[in-house]
Amino acid sequence: MFDFEFDEFDDPAREDALRELVAAYERHLQSGTPGYFDADALEVIATFYFEAARFDDALAVVDRALEAQPFASDAWLRRGILLNHLERHEEALAAYDRALAVNPADPETLINRGVTLDTLGRTEEALDAYERALQVDPVQADALFNRGLAFQRLDRHAEAVEAFRRCAELDAEHPEVWYELGFSLDQLDRLAESVDAYDHQIDLDPYAQNAWYNRGIVLNRMGRYAEAVDSYDFALAISEDFASAWYNRGNALANLGRTADAIASYRQVLEYEEGDAATFYNLGLAYDELEDFPTAVSFFLRAIQDDPEYADAWYALGCGYDAMDRYGDALGAFDRALALAPDEAEYWHARADTAYNDGRLGEALAAYHRAVTLDPGSAQAWLDLAETRLEAGLVADALGAYARALDLDPDSCDAHLGQAEALSSLGHREAAVRSLRRALDLDPSRADDLRRAYPDLLSDEPRR
Repeated sequence: MFDFEFDEFDDPAREDALRELVAAYERHLQSGTPGYFDADALEVIATFYFEAARFDDALAVVDRALEAQPFASDAWLRRGILLNHLERHEEALAAYDRALAVNPADPETLINRGVTLDTLGRTEEALDAYERALQVDPVQADALFNRGLAFQRLDRHAEAVEAFRRCAELDAEHPEVWYELGFSLDQLDRLAESVDAYDHQIDLDPYAQNAWYNRGIVLNRMGRYAEAVDSYDFALAISEDFASAWYNRGNALANLGRTADAIASYRQVLEYEEGDAATFYNLGLAYDELEDFPTAVSFFLRAIQDDPEYADAWYALGCGYDAMDRYGDALGAFDRALALAPDEAEYWHARADTAYNDGRLGEALAAYHRAVTLDPGSAQAWLDLAETRLEAGLVADALGAYARALDLDPDSCDAHLGQAEALSSLGHREAAVRSLRRALDLDPSRADDLRRAYPDLLSDEPRR
């Protein structure tokens, strides 16, 4: 949006003259005595108030100017700008329309009208206003910039990129265009170009903390975690209390396997904010990675307290309880997770593992079956189902599950061993021997253990 653009009073003498003019105007208002201020003087006074964010006072001055010159399009434009700052948007539109009635080809009025329309959610109309401005002045950088912002709000990022690039071609030092270009390129998964745009923004303004921050997010998405950490560090050097930067820095450090450092970064979030479910959850994951399960559980509980419908937090809580051998609590947590996300195969698989650990074979079988139904491509789930069926005496069913596991992972030594045991129990000696030999080929280090376990099947197998 355009601001008031009048001569500035930079040197002390002109600054003194400005303040005396404003003081004279205010004395006139207080006394109610007659006073004459011409159009130029009123413009200067209005600008003074505008720059001091005294928008109501500036509006009163502009209205006074309009009483004397009701057809001054510039004054109507300024009135619209002030009303927009005062969030009186419909009145602002009316003022812009009055300005355009006098000067229909003024790009500044058209752009400001577009900004107000966009603020009101009338983004398609805003785009029309920007297009009209560009028809009048095709090299109007601000029209292109605001057009890009409007496209962003409509999630039309390819068109936003085009608008921002044209703006940058016209004004390479525009204060925000490279930042917004970087954002839209990120939304289009054009990540390397996005980083390049943020680099341009940082070249113009090395203290642009949001550019450093967004750059870090994009680098993290690219798997360039160390560079992401550096980018977050720059953002934090500019603003130490930038909680989101601490949080995402923690994510990047976790991706680097620097778990203790990630924890320290997440804890910094709690120094500047009360904390939220996502931060507590990630802290829990980090402590879980360090096998500090009681601390992990405490943070998962805090995440759930903040967001009781956080399914992943319930699931992680169940995993933490399982690691602590608190199987009843784990099953309860998994049930809460599954109530929120009943089609998550990973949740069913974890519930099955815990039920198995607790000796509940029937529950484990049902949960494993549900897991492979939801995710039939999981070799590990089929293997776990097969082993549980075998333990439950469902040998023929176990063979079917082993076959599915081996279809998905032909080099699974455990699946070949389980299959051999099932085949042997059904009296299929030759097939069992083939499975055992395949297991030996895959893991020769287990040869002695297998000969002891299956002496009758491997009695003739040469030692390795």
